[in-house]
Amino acid sequence: MPFINTKTNVSIPQDKELSIKQQLGQAITLIRGKSESWLMVNFEENSHLYFAGDGNTPCAFVEIKIYGSASPQEYDALTEKITEIISVELNIPKNRIYTKYEEIVYWGYNGHNF
Repeated sequence: MPFINTKTNVSIPQDKELSIKQQLGQAITLIRGKSESWLMVNFEENSHLYFAGDGNTPCAFVEIKIYGSASPQEYDALTEKITEIISVELNIPKNRIYTKYEEIVYWGYNGHNF
């Protein structure tokens, strides 16, 4: 049950959004037991993000929420891949992309909790 939310201060053209969504679906498999079949993705473009006091240079904040936990190595691999995807697809420098992970103990789906 992963959820990936990408917030950025740039516009995301539809073709780029679909490409990023597809690549995130592949990338999530870097976390053991996770797959695109349970992945939910959201994009928040043109946000009022300021990085190091600068709101004019492209930047992004990517939140990844997963049910359960993962190893530090899995998080490292996923961070590297997500950073690459966002940097290439949206032309955002890698040093202006933050990723944040949250491990969820209770996750509701279809009217019940896991």
